This record gives sequence, structure tokens and C-alpha cells, in this order.
Amino acid sequence: MMVKKGLGSKGRGLEALISQQMDNINDKGVAEIDINKISPNREQPRRVFDEFALEELAESIKQVGVIQPIILARDGEFYKIIAGERRWRAAKIAGIDKIPAIIRNYDESAAFEVALIENLQRENLNAIEEAGGYKRLIDEFSMSQEEVAEKVGKSRSAVANSLRLLNLDDRVQKMIHDNKLSGGHARALLGLNDSARQAEIAEKIIENGMSVRATENLVKTLNNAKPVEIRPSSFDVSQYKSIEKNLKSLFGTKVKLNCKKNKGKIEIEYYSDADLERILELINKIDEG
Repeated sequence: MMVKKGLGSKGRGLEALISQQMDNINDKGVAEIDINKISPNREQPRRVFDEFALEELAESIKQVGVIQPIILARDGEFYKIIAGERRWRAAKIAGIDKIPAIIRNYDESAAFEVALIENLQRENLNAIEEAGGYKRLIDEFSMSQEEVAEKVGKSRSAVANSLRLLNLDDRVQKMIHDNKLSGGHARALLGLNDSARQAEIAEKIIENGMSVRATENLVKTLNNAKPVEIRPSSFDVSQYKSIEKNLKSLFGTKVKLNCKKNKGKIEIEYYSDADLERILELINKIDEG
């Protein structure tokens, strides 16, 4: 059996924890374990598994088998998954009776740490799971942000920015956790200090299918918007210009007033579908207010 060397290029932290266990493994180091004697780790950091991706992996396993062994720890007569739950789940879907595994002896603390870091080094965690994983390393293993970054092979600033997502409104965090919003949307929403506004805009993003760029523009406009004061009196040219300026600031685009005595029209320019979405969001906000 060919086994890939290492667990990824994202960092050396996990490899250090498991004592280079994936290096130079031969058949004697890998056991075929009854898949029904294996149970997931209840401390598993990942809470959501993409069913479609699991089906794809299961099809691959049917064709070529499980290429990279999972890592297990003994649990009485059974085994607990330390790393590789996704492969194990896909193997069950594929109808495989046994799965290649490496058996390691870990205490509870080390087992959890390895499982946590193994998952953080992979790219299919959602943004909240990732941030929550970093926080658990900090809280439960007394790591600094620098130490966490070294373990998972990322920069300290990337870890710090990820942790900021945990400051979002709980309703927004759930939307991200449920993969209704992306990490890019989440980072844009951090620009809104009011948690109720965060949740409100997040719902609008989902409802209208707004892009990350459109969300960023909307947040920027909301933060820069100034109240438009229109006095119930006759306006001269300078006042119309002032109103145009205020409307331009509010909508973040060119606005023109065409006035005739007691009537006229307001022209608001937009330059893309995303830009139009952003402007409509602002108009809805004014109407709701």
C-alpha cells in the first residue's frame, strides 16, 4: 500500500504532534480495522459534513480504496477516530468492510489536540468552525495566537482575523455555520458594529443572493451615509446641489436632480447588477425606517 507522506503542506504542527507517524510507513505499520468497530471522536471539531462531497469521496473509494490511512486510538475493544473521520464516513457509504488505519496511543488531551489541529489544517471547514477551533486551542491548551498559527501553518494575522468572526451576532454565526453565508460575507459584516443590523443585513444577503463585493459596498455605504435633510421651503440652485451631494453620499454613486417648479425627478446611476442590489438595499432600509 502506498501512503502519502505527511498530512499536508499547511504546517508542521500536526506532524510534530504525531511524531512523524506518516513518514516511511510500511505495511507493518498499517492495520485493516473493521469499520463497525470504529466510532467518531465526540470532541470532533468539525460539526458539518458536506453530504455531496462525501458521496464523491465514496465513489473514489469504490474505485481505488482508501489511499491514506486514518488515525485511531484504542477505546476498550473498539477504536476512536483521531484523524480521518471524513474518510471513515465515506468508506461506510461505499460499503467497505475494513479501512486502513494507524493505531496510536494518546491520552484524552493529546487525542483532542491532534483531532483539532488535523481538521484546522484542512480547507473544508466553514469559517465559524475554523474560528471556534482556534479559540479552543487558545482556551483549552493555553496557546497564544502565535502558537496556534504555527501549529496550523497560518499567519498570526489570519488566526486573529478568524477569531474576530466570533464577535458577530449569534444569528449570523449560525448562518455561516449552516453554509448560508461565506467567510467573505462574514468578514464584510464585521464592519457593522450593531449586532441587530448585522443579522438584518445577513438575511438580506441570503434573500437576494448578494455577492461578497456587493456586501462590502453596502456595509461601506451604510457606515458612510449621512442623513438627508430636506426642508419644506423653496429651494434655490445651491440647495439642490447640496441635496444632490447628500444623496450621492448616501447612495455612493452619481445622483442628479431634475427640477421644474413644483415637480421633478431624481436620477440614481448604477454600474452593475451588484451595484443595483446595493442601492435597492439602501432604499429598502429608508422605506423600513
